[in-house]
Amino acid sequence: MSLSGFQFKMHHKILHKLRKAGASSIKSSVTIEEADFDYQEQMWLDFFAGAFLGKIKKTEDRRYYKTDKYKKIFSFFIETLAQK
Repeated sequence: MSLSGFQFKMHHKILHKLRKAGASSIKSSVTIEEADFDYQEQMWLDFFAGAFLGKIKKTEDRRYYKTDKYKKIFSFFIETLAQK
């Protein structure tokens, strides 16, 4: 997903608040209020959460969390290298 400057800034503000709220999986997902999103961030949430390969995901009950889509792959390689 290619982002303009303003989109990039909003994306990272939202990711930062999700990290701060500890929303790193479906089980730890948070509501808008729990993440303390302001009005502008709320308006961008559906745009970013709707991206097919995006880092921000939305549950059916409108809770949000961030994913690290490459985290499992990187951890596998790190463990493999550590064993050598």
